[in-house]
Amino acid sequence: MALKILIDARHIRDFGFGTYIRNLVRGLAVQNSGYRFFLVCHREDKHEFDGLPDNFHVLFYERSDSAPLDQVAFPMFARGLRADLIHIPLNVVPLMLPRPYVVTVHDLGSLVFDNRTGWRHEARRLQIRRGLLRAEKVIAVSEATRTDIENLLGIPSSRTTCIYGAADPTFTHHHPGAAARAAGPDSWERDRRRILERYQVNYPFLLYAGTIRPQKNIPRLVEAFALLRGELENHPIYRDLRLIIIGDEISRYPAVRRAVMQSRVENAVRFLGFVPLDTLRVFYEAASAFIFVSLYEGFGLPPLEAMASGTPVISSSTTSLPEVVGDAAHIVNPENVFDIARGIKEVLLDDGLRATLVERGFARSRHFTWEETARQVLETYREAGFSRKLPI
Repeated sequence: MALKILIDARHIRDFGFGTYIRNLVRGLAVQNSGYRFFLVCHREDKHEFDGLPDNFHVLFYERSDSAPLDQVAFPMFARGLRADLIHIPLNVVPLMLPRPYVVTVHDLGSLVFDNRTGWRHEARRLQIRRGLLRAEKVIAVSEATRTDIENLLGIPSSRTTCIYGAADPTFTHHHPGAAARAAGPDSWERDRRRILERYQVNYPFLLYAGTIRPQKNIPRLVEAFALLRGELENHPIYRDLRLIIIGDEISRYPAVRRAVMQSRVENAVRFLGFVPLDTLRVFYEAASAFIFVSLYEGFGLPPLEAMASGTPVISSSTTSLPEVVGDAAHIVNPENVFDIARGIKEVLLDDGLRATLVERGFARSRHFTWEETARQVLETYREAGFSRKLPI
């Protein structure tokens, strides 16, 4: 009888977790493992798994993992399925989850940048640690995250394995969708223009995509942008340069709003919130440069997506980012506003540097594939105490 592997896919719509879950599942589907996979999601997300092989089954479970009752309800749900292995694709593990299970840790930013102190912070740390200690295997998405798991939570490195993710194929496969192809060879360019016109973007812009949590360093990015606009105010191309931020709501982060107002760039910074992947791809490809000056990253997916889209990247060199960008990004000091502004200016004005970054970026993005990620995850399933049961 084929073994049952349950994957908690409730975060399929999230900005980063969703990319991981969606593409890991698609990667597993082409591995011909012979296992039966049960994907647990909310009913409204069923369409995310259309077209999967017959050994993939979608199960509906409506409770969020942030609900207190989920600590008991989800484990009961999993026990009822009698799964041979459970994969929790983020570090929120229900207290009563039956073993054996595997956990993917994307980052520990919630501990590193948690402003809370005292028993609440310690309780959260202990809950995460307990979930990882009970796991048969812990997957870290980078060596930097693997080191954090060991140093911050005391999980032995022998219990963890590093398996990188990759950019979504939306950014790596440079062709329009089926409907666009029917309209002719230049349909994608027309579609790009239509999307940019919808957002009234008719100026050069810098792009940031991701959340706006404190570790993302958005206030310094805004300050650096304000400095740069002053230096380029008479430039024939970039005198009307804008900054576009995609992926989160500014209303949740008053420090970012203050930075925009104090820097007096209210009319030059746009917050678009979350957008569909096809729209995000258009913004990646149309941007003059992509800026990612994060202070802490578990992996750093957006720079890889920008590279795959042919956009030069300016990045900080903190935590996992050197593993991801390699020599394919222009590196700046994320704690120095003047250095961030300098790095952006060099990329905008040096055509040779831009061409080099684009070429290296394409090559770097091809270094990471979801097929390889899925292959390594399957091997981890086999190693997670199941070598006696799973065929090699």
